[in-house]
Amino acid sequence: MEELLELLKDGHARTIELLASELKTDTDDIKRKLEYLEQIGAIRKISLLSCGASCSECAMHSGTAPCKGCLPEGGFKNMGEMWEVTKKYD
Repeated sequence: MEELLELLKDGHARTIELLASELKTDTDDIKRKLEYLEQIGAIRKISLLSCGASCSECAMHSGTAPCKGCLPEGGFKNMGEMWEVTKKYD
């Protein structure tokens, strides 16, 4: 569990398959751990609909699609999922 939390703290988006590969386990194990960590409030899934940037354009459109200046080239396709470690577990 600690290794998974450490990986999630770096802020990089990863697929469940990549997490499993990095931790030398299977995807079912990763899914169980992610679900457990979400249930206890250690992590939360980040929506990729909003870039989370502090630019004025995105701040005005919070919760919607990010502005073109913050959107990565090609959009968020194939980026994997992303979780944020909550402050009490950081």
